[in-house]
Amino acid sequence: MSHERNYKVGLTLGVSAYATWGLFPLYWPLLKPANSIEIVAHRAVWSLVFCVVLLAATKKLSSTLALLKNPHVMKRLTLSTALVSVNWLVYIWGVNHGHVVECALGYYINPLIIIAFGVLLLKEKMRKLQWFAVIVAAIGVLILTIDFGRPPWIALALATSWGSYSLVKKQLGLGALEGLTIETIISFIPYGGYLVWMGTKGTGQFGHSAGLTALLILAGAVTAIPLLMFNGSTNRLPFTIIGLLQYITPTIQFLIGVVVRHEAMPIGRWVGFLIIWIALIALGTDLVKSGSSSNNRVAQAD
Repeated sequence: MSHERNYKVGLTLGVSAYATWGLFPLYWPLLKPANSIEIVAHRAVWSLVFCVVLLAATKKLSSTLALLKNPHVMKRLTLSTALVSVNWLVYIWGVNHGHVVECALGYYINPLIIIAFGVLLLKEKMRKLQWFAVIVAAIGVLILTIDFGRPPWIALALATSWGSYSLVKKQLGLGALEGLTIETIISFIPYGGYLVWMGTKGTGQFGHSAGLTALLILAGAVTAIPLLMFNGSTNRLPFTIIGLLQYITPTIQFLIGVVVRHEAMPIGRWVGFLIIWIALIALGTDLVKSGSSSNNRVAQAD
C-alpha cells in the first residue's frame, strides 16, 4: 500500500473512531430504563463476547489468554479495569442524567490532565505553550466551577479516571483489543453476577423487549469497534495527527448537549468553555510545533 493511501486509510479510521465516540451520547439514552450500572455491566459482558470471537477469528485468543498467567500484567490490568469501570459509570450516568456538556468538558480537559500526570508522575518537562495551556485551562475550570455553583465533578472524574487509565495502559503497551479482553474477563464475575442477580429479582431490562435486548447486546460491538479503528489509525498516522483528532469527540458531544439535548448554556458557561478552547488551541499549536503527541495521544472509553 502506498504511503499516501496508507495515510488516507489511517485518517479515515481515526476520524471514524473519534466521531463514533462523540456520538455515544445518542446511544446510551436508548438503553433506558436500564440504569447506569446495568448498562455498564452489559457493555462489559458483551464486549468480552465480541472480543473473544474476534480474537479467535484472528488466531490471537491463546496468546491473549496467556497474559492471565502474568502477575505483573494482571496487577496492572486489574487497576485499569477499575479505572475504566469508573469512567464508564460516570460517563453513562452523566449522559443519561442531562450532563452531556459537562461530559464533553471532561474529554476537553483530559489532554491537560495527561500533561499534569506526565510532569508529576513521570517527571517530564513542560514547554512554555504547555504551561500556558494548563494555566489558562485552570482559569476556565475555575470559571465553570463558579457558573455551575460547584466543581465540575463529572468532568473532573472523567478526565482523571481516563488519564489514570491511559497512564497504566501506556506503561503496559498492550494492543487495544487484547487489553480490553483481559479487562472484561476481570470484570466478568462482578458484572455477570450483578446481571444474574437482577434477572432473578426480575428488575433487569434484558429480555423485556426485543429492541432493548438487541441494543444491550450491541453495546459490546459499539465499545470494541471504535477501539479497533483507533488502533488501526495509530499504526498509519503520525502521533501529531492522532493528538489533534482526539478533539473531535468532545466537540461532537458538546454539540449534542447544546443542540440536541438543549442543555443550559448561560453566559458564564460559554466564557468558561471559550477559555478552555483557547487553552486547547495553544496545546494543539505546541503539538504541531513539537511534531510529537506523546503527552496528548489518548484513546477514548466513553
